[in-house]
Amino acid sequence: MRVRSESIESSTNRGAVMRRPVLAVAFAIAISLALTACGEEGLMEGLGDRSHEYVQGSSTTTVPVGTEVVTTLPGAIPVEEVTWYNQGIEGETVGEVNYVVSAVWNRGQSEGRFIQASPAEIALALPGVQFPALLPRDSTWVTSQLVYDAASATLDAAISAAFGLWAVEPYTQGDGRLAVLRIGLALPGTQLESTPVSAPTDDGISLTWTDGTYRYELACRAQVPEDQCWQAAESMLPLEVVGPGPVVANG
Repeated sequence: MRVRSESIESSTNRGAVMRRPVLAVAFAIAISLALTACGEEGLMEGLGDRSHEYVQGSSTTTVPVGTEVVTTLPGAIPVEEVTWYNQGIEGETVGEVNYVVSAVWNRGQSEGRFIQASPAEIALALPGVQFPALLPRDSTWVTSQLVYDAASATLDAAISAAFGLWAVEPYTQGDGRLAVLRIGLALPGTQLESTPVSAPTDDGISLTWTDGTYRYELACRAQVPEDQCWQAAESMLPLEVVGPGPVVANG
């Protein structure tokens, strides 16, 4: 179920047409939370920086495979078709939550708060965290980072992990990033819907929702068809299921 608000189109903003104005209060809260987490430069801040802070079709297609038929949604591609930038990252760690969080911090603290981490490490550090099973059609790479509170060397509660969806090899072209998924804890008092709520941004739309444990924000640039952004948000599955497992395990 999609929940959208009405928006006013301008010559400088390609914001998508939203629905259900009755959720205006929820939208305002979602926007406030997103802007608080993003900093002053906005939703896509720093996604082009390697070690800085941030990292539609018109018909349904069926593909016969033997006696089976595989059906894909219009425009979307399965996550299995992309390359994970940090899969098998050097020094990849597996273990209990606190051990993984500490090990990743020790390995990459020189990068700043946003530290490159493998999808397997993120799945261990944030038990039960989810990731889209479907991605915008132009996606070819996924980057992944754990986000820390530098003072305590623990995960930041507001944004604990960040994923970038790229149309090109990551960090080679600033405009090659299509979207960013930010994940934080659903802190007490967080007023968010369990189904995505959309809001316009300066360069596309932002979808925000919660699963009760985590708060998710998927910000898609204007070049991504809105339906493909929605398909991603509505296809969430456990990261440990849709992401690649660890390449190297501790002895």
